[in-house]
Amino acid sequence: MKLNALLGTSAVALTLAATAAFAETELRMMWYNDGIEGEVMQSLLDRFEEANPDISVTLDVVPYKSIIEGLPIQLAAGEGPDLARVTDLGGLSQYYLDLTPYLSDVGYWQSNFGPFLDWLAPDSDAIPGFMTQLTVTGPYVNKTLFEQAGVDLPGEGATWDDYATAVNKVADALDIPIPMAWDRSGHRVSGPAISMGAKMFDADGNPALVDDGLKAMAQRLYDWHQDGTMSKELWGSVSGSSYLGANEDFANAQVVMYMSGSWQIPQFAEQIGDGFDWWAVPAPCGPAYCSGMPGGAALVGIGATEHPAEVGKLMDWLSQEEQLAEFYGKTLFIPGHLGLASGGVEFDTEDPRAKHALSTFAGAVPNISPVAFDLQGYKSNRVMFNALISRLNEAIVGELTLDQAYERMEDDVAKQLAEQSR
Repeated sequence: MKLNALLGTSAVALTLAATAAFAETELRMMWYNDGIEGEVMQSLLDRFEEANPDISVTLDVVPYKSIIEGLPIQLAAGEGPDLARVTDLGGLSQYYLDLTPYLSDVGYWQSNFGPFLDWLAPDSDAIPGFMTQLTVTGPYVNKTLFEQAGVDLPGEGATWDDYATAVNKVADALDIPIPMAWDRSGHRVSGPAISMGAKMFDADGNPALVDDGLKAMAQRLYDWHQDGTMSKELWGSVSGSSYLGANEDFANAQVVMYMSGSWQIPQFAEQIGDGFDWWAVPAPCGPAYCSGMPGGAALVGIGATEHPAEVGKLMDWLSQEEQLAEFYGKTLFIPGHLGLASGGVEFDTEDPRAKHALSTFAGAVPNISPVAFDLQGYKSNRVMFNALISRLNEAIVGELTLDQAYERMEDDVAKQLAEQSR
C-alpha cells in the first residue's frame, strides 16, 4: 500500500515537473566574445533565472564572423534568436524589437542610454537595447620591444608616418616579422582616414566615400603593404569584406604596433598579462584630427521573437546599474551607460597595462571627430565600410590599381544603397 502511494505521489510530482518544464519560456541569446564577457553574462543570466524560474535563457556563443555575416541572413529570413549582441548597430535596426511597452521605467533608459539609442534606432524613437560596451578604435604598441630596441615611442601629436618610421626601426633592430598590423576592417580604416581629412558625406549628408582625405590614408596603407611595414599575408589571406584581426600575432609578440581598439583590453589582460608591456597609445594625427572611430556592441531584442514580454523583462533586468556595473567592471569595458560613465566603474583589474589602456581609450572620446560620430550613426555605414576594405585590399594584393579601387568603391556604395531603397 505504501509502495503504491509512493508511486502515485511520484507520478504526480513528475507530471507537475513536466508541466512546469513545458510551460517555461525559453529564450535564446546569440553572443560573441572578445574576452571573458560571455562568462560574465552567463553568471548574470543564472541569477536572472533564479529570480524568474518561468524563463530560461540559453547563451549561444558564436564566432564574430557569424554575427556580421550569418545573423543578417537569418534575420532577413524571419529566423534567428530572441536576442543578439550586434555591432552593425543601425544596419540591422529594421529587425529589432521595440522594448518600450515592456520596460518599467522608459525615462531611465532615455537618460542613461539616450545618445546611443540613435545608433540603434536611427529612424524612430524606439528602444531596441543597450550598449554592452562603448568602444574606441586606436593602436597598441609592444612597449617592451621599443625599449629593447632603444627606440623612443612617438609622443603627443605624432602622425601615422611618425609611427611607421618608428615601428620599422624596432622591427629591423629585433628581427620582428610584422612592424605594423591593422584589423582588416573598413571601420578601423575610417578613423585614420577622417584624421587625414576624409569627410565621408557630402554637403547634403549623402554618402561620399572617396575624397582626398580617404585617398591619403589609403595610399599609406597601400605603400606600407608594398614596403613590408604591413604584411600582405594577413589581409591577403581573406577576400571580399571579410574581417580579420591580428590580435593573436600581437599577443605572440610578432607585431610591434597593432591598430584595433578598446575591446581588446580584457583579452590582452588575460592572454598577454605581464608577458610584455602592451601599451595603448592615442590615435595618431592627421591634418584634420587625431581621431579614432566610436562604436561598440549592443544587446538587442529581435522583433521576430515569440516572447516579446519575456525579452523585455530580461533586458530591463540586465540594464539596471547593479547588473551593468558588474558587467562593465569584470569585462573591463568602457561603459555605454551615462550614469555609470560619470559616476565611475570599479574595474576588476590590478594590471597597470589594462588600467592605462582603459584610461587612454576613455580619454580619447573627446577627440573623436564629429564626422566619425556621424558615420557610426549612419544606418548604412556597413555598405561604406565593406566597399572601402574590399576594394582597397584588391589594390593591395595587385588585382586593381588604386584609382580603379576608388572607382569600384564609389560604384559599390551607389549600387548597394540603390538596392536598399528598392
